[in-house]
Amino acid sequence: MADDKDSVSKLKDLTFLKNQLESLQRRVESEVNSGVSQDGSLLSSPFLKGFLAGYVVAKLRASAVLGFVVGTCTGIYTAQAYAVPNVEKTLRDYFRSLRKGPD
Repeated sequence: MADDKDSVSKLKDLTFLKNQLESLQRRVESEVNSGVSQDGSLLSSPFLKGFLAGYVVAKLRASAVLGFVVGTCTGIYTAQAYAVPNVEKTLRDYFRSLRKGPD
């Protein structure tokens, strides 16, 4: 008897969940058909964000962007391929030795 009540409550829960899923599906389909993004804002559309990013990059000087990209790639390669010393530690030790004076 207890198993019958348990299975009935599980069936009711499953039916409730099925109805919720169908409701969500209808809502998403209506939003997609109307052309509104999930947030409901035109400013959150990926197309507009991509367009604005492209516009900003196009307005920047190409030489500055190219120089930044080449410099970053060169720095990454150098750091991975060679034993580059820790510049911060080296400068800190140098200035510390200057403060102490000659021994």
